[in-house]
Amino acid sequence: MAKRILLGAAAIVVAGGLLALNLSPLGRSYLPSGTGLVAKQTCSLTFVSGLDTDLAKSIYIDPLLGGAGSLIHYDIDTEAREVRSGVFGLFWRQHAVYREGLGCTLVHGRGDFDPDLEVPLAAPFEPLELDTEHRDTHFNVTALQASVDGAFGDPDTDLRNTLGVAVLHQGRLVAERYAPGASRETRFHGWSMTKSTMATLAGVLQRDGLIDIEAEGEVPALAAIDDSLTDITIEDLLRMAGGLAIAERNDGWDPNSQMLMTQSDMPHFAATRERLYGPGEHWQYMSGNTILATHAMQQQLGDTLPEQVTELRARLFEPLGIRSAILEPDESGTFQGSSYMYATAHDWARLARLYAEDGIVGGQRLLPEDWVDLVRLPTEGSDGAYGMGFWLPEDHENLPDGTFMMRGFQSQLAYIMPQQDLVIVRFGATNRVASGAGELAAGVAAALRDRPAPHIGTPG
Repeated sequence: MAKRILLGAAAIVVAGGLLALNLSPLGRSYLPSGTGLVAKQTCSLTFVSGLDTDLAKSIYIDPLLGGAGSLIHYDIDTEAREVRSGVFGLFWRQHAVYREGLGCTLVHGRGDFDPDLEVPLAAPFEPLELDTEHRDTHFNVTALQASVDGAFGDPDTDLRNTLGVAVLHQGRLVAERYAPGASRETRFHGWSMTKSTMATLAGVLQRDGLIDIEAEGEVPALAAIDDSLTDITIEDLLRMAGGLAIAERNDGWDPNSQMLMTQSDMPHFAATRERLYGPGEHWQYMSGNTILATHAMQQQLGDTLPEQVTELRARLFEPLGIRSAILEPDESGTFQGSSYMYATAHDWARLARLYAEDGIVGGQRLLPEDWVDLVRLPTEGSDGAYGMGFWLPEDHENLPDGTFMMRGFQSQLAYIMPQQDLVIVRFGATNRVASGAGELAAGVAAALRDRPAPHIGTPG
């Protein structure tokens, strides 16, 4: 009898402890964010990127978990292409589902989520071929290769974890290198380089007259919450000046972690956050801004998710020759436009090169004439660091004038140098050390020879 009483009391204590923990900030935010990160990223890096699961988890995921890493276990079903995770495999469980053409989505039980929906890519990825003749004509090849090689180190000891580098000059591939386990076929996670993609989509839709980024009342997720929020424009959101309390620290405790890892409807979550400032009054980098802008633009692409995916590809990716890009949606079907685009290094470089070419591709204007200047115009309050979905480099001295960047978490970078018609992309999983990407970009730019003056022959 006494033993049963003790066991019963112990069970009550354990249950009470779990209940208290579940109701605490640790249980409501940090642990669910951790299990969500494990499920979502393991799913995407395995089934979308095509990386070895153990490699991806060790360099992309484990460094972010800290002490919680040993508590979070996961199961991967390679046949169903699903990943489940949980603390000890039992608590704060999360479930990520892969769908062809849509990537991976965290599923929290929303009834209208269709796990069988697929929107396959229309054509296979088309890699660029190394143009050695162009490279040899325009570059000091030894210096170019040394700069690219310097971005990599011993995979067992180099904490930069550079996985891929590609360099385009005048649209021609002049250098590339990949770490063991990655290749030109690998879809790299751009993280917040996705924001630059959404700023580019805004340009395409603006050119076509489908949106006005300066107009009020064009963000339906905000209008659905409160009419007083309709003064926030798409441009305010793309510039990180929406004024809502969607703080981003990526520490598992912040609203952004909660949005990415625990919410079925990310734009609704972002729209319901407290308003702290009027639009344009305060700059603060927060992914929820871009989520709201993405949701607004997505409504212009069709009525259903398959229509929207198809139209996104037709309007933005296909004109650029981008065939590998996957933009993952949340459970509600909204494109996760702040953080979840995956593409090969070549295709990320194709997107960046659109800006080196002033928004023109194949002789056709894809972006409005002033768009390149607009996205690199510093946003007030950003201390000159942020434009509209693009970053401005801190190291102005070692990079050519006019350089600007697409940049994502864990040092995903695309350097755009319009005057040189040069694009350098770097991907990896860098945590708590310098990536060396700035040195890479400066070295590649320095290796570019001055264009020779045109030859003038003797008359007659």
